[in-house]
Amino acid sequence: MDSAAFKEVLEAVRRFIREDVVPREREIELSDEVPAEIRRKAVDMGLFGYTLPEEYGGMGASVEEDVRLCFEFGYTSLAFRSMFGTNIGIAGQVLVNYGSQEQRETWLPRLADGAVASFALTEAEAGSDPSGMKTRAVDTGDGHYEISGAKRFITNAAVADVFMVFARSGEGVRATDGISCFLVEKDTPGLVIGPKDAKTGQAGAWTSEVFFDQVRVAHTALVGGLAGQGFNAAMRSLAKGRVHVAALCVGQATRALEESVEYARHSKQGGEPIGRFQLVQAMLAESRAELDAARALVLDVARRYDSGEDTKIGPSTAKLFATEMADRVADRAVQIHGGMGYMRETTVERISRDVRVMRIYEGTSEVQKLIIGRALLRG
Repeated sequence: MDSAAFKEVLEAVRRFIREDVVPREREIELSDEVPAEIRRKAVDMGLFGYTLPEEYGGMGASVEEDVRLCFEFGYTSLAFRSMFGTNIGIAGQVLVNYGSQEQRETWLPRLADGAVASFALTEAEAGSDPSGMKTRAVDTGDGHYEISGAKRFITNAAVADVFMVFARSGEGVRATDGISCFLVEKDTPGLVIGPKDAKTGQAGAWTSEVFFDQVRVAHTALVGGLAGQGFNAAMRSLAKGRVHVAALCVGQATRALEESVEYARHSKQGGEPIGRFQLVQAMLAESRAELDAARALVLDVARRYDSGEDTKIGPSTAKLFATEMADRVADRAVQIHGGMGYMRETTVERISRDVRVMRIYEGTSEVQKLIIGRALLRG
């Protein structure tokens, strides 16, 4: 995307979020659903496919452009971004990077036009480390695979049109060998979506269990037509997704800090604004310093990802630092608000719940430390 076109997109997204989404955050929280008109406008703006290649109806946004948009998406309820997050991120990128030409031509334009893809990797005993995956895909010898197993915490499962399903289709020397990815359309016999999960935060962003009871799919559903490349496909998508998540955390922390500054200016104790108290100023200063550091880190990692200089360590460092940072900034924001910070009608209370999961999904903070440490020792 050329710089002028991207600037227009960025400004349009910023206006849309502040004028249309922010005023309805409380409604999203209470109804556990993003209003249909907001979804339609997001589709019309091209947000359901902005990272997908232009030849398939997307905008072809770079990683740096993605994170700049995520700074804006993260300013409001994370349910807004979650509507299209799997399309432009972990699910859509599997097709972009590993799908066959026919699979890309069939599905990417549909995703860009508002269809929803879901990334079915996580299991109850295989989360940040998918090597323990138990879902299996058996070649039945008649041109089909039969998939059986269960997936957990699957974002957008209840509204998905197609699932990128990771299953063990063979064996190998390593536990990560023999994992393949399959395109499974909704309403395929044997595919069952569980109830929406009751979560601590991120109301309006739905996750569910997904069950596969001898689900039959044709050999053409094997992503890329090559068995055994599922683990690599998942890891590549997750690495890029970690930069995306880090950028969302910058957006959430930006909003939390803005809310805290505004509250400190106007809320009074003992007849004067609490912003006059030095310990409140110290919390604001710490949050600003950490936020600035995270923003600079995320932008640098995004640029190095785009150039190909670093597509492995950088995403993990960005996710580790930015997610932990957002949690600290949100916690300080609640503290600055005092009792009001614990009330559900307060923005920072919602943010404190919403950002907590960022340290868990797409690889926990602990897993990011292992990735970074092992990579450094390999040299």
